[in-house]
Amino acid sequence: MSDPAATPGAPSASAEERADAPLLDEAFLAKLERLSLLSRATITGRIRGERRSRRRGASTEFADHRDYVPGDDIRYLDWNIYGRLDRLLVKLFEEEEDLTVCLLLDCSKSMAFGSPDKFRYARQVAAALAYIALGTEDRVGVFPFDRALRPAFRPVRGRRNALRLISWLGALEAGSGTGLLDSLTAFSNAAPQRGMVILLSDLLDPAGYADALRAIAGKRTDVHLIHILSPEEIEPTIAGDLRLVDSEDGGTVDVTVAGSVLESYRRTVLAFQAGVRETCSRFGIQALPASTGIPFDQLILGYLRARRLVG
Repeated sequence: MSDPAATPGAPSASAEERADAPLLDEAFLAKLERLSLLSRATITGRIRGERRSRRRGASTEFADHRDYVPGDDIRYLDWNIYGRLDRLLVKLFEEEEDLTVCLLLDCSKSMAFGSPDKFRYARQVAAALAYIALGTEDRVGVFPFDRALRPAFRPVRGRRNALRLISWLGALEAGSGTGLLDSLTAFSNAAPQRGMVILLSDLLDPAGYADALRAIAGKRTDVHLIHILSPEEIEPTIAGDLRLVDSEDGGTVDVTVAGSVLESYRRTVLAFQAGVRETCSRFGIQALPASTGIPFDQLILGYLRARRLVG
């Protein structure tokens, strides 16, 4: 396939890791130290952090002047200009503010599929993105869901919270079925202030995904989808007479897999991925297809940097 992150490749080293192994090791964390999340929008936060907004405020980075009006703080008058031009001008500064990053993590049972399984892969990616954001004083929260929104890791700030958040992610377990619309609507209704939303999901919901994506889209947020599928889902190698079992509802179907069936399946997968891209484009969401066949560290340090989610 044309997209490098949607092309099956060599299995990630994490494919051989124990299920209870740490999501990230110290060597990889060191590679994340100088990175930051790149927001596509100007976000207004509640405190000044390391991210600049276009809003003018009191900071140390000079931006512009405007005419003085009665009531302005005289501490910001530019006396040098007054001395030269006999004109009262107020200094304006770029205000640096924090960003709230909300990681929406699909914990449905379909995510516990593949080698490496999509659920561990998604948690590793979420942990890496959280570590990056916490290192630049952004606020980070994780909102897991399956049939419904689960209890969240409420937004925190500062790298001192990173190991606690990563440990919390490591303890999460895959749940039951998928309720994309109910879960994402509940998040949208209860979400903290506007900011960046990153959804990590396979979007495999019998009810569809379009209305759910619409629920988290909007001008007030910067929304990204990391659409995770396994190589076995993108390019299956099965053959013969098989009974397929739905991982979430237990339903079965008997099939005879031959070349024509696999070709029809591949066309369906391509149509599914194209539909996701089109829907995301319509709602202003950045779609980032990802295969677990790409080692997750390469996804973070290569693909997501190339796509300007991190930099």
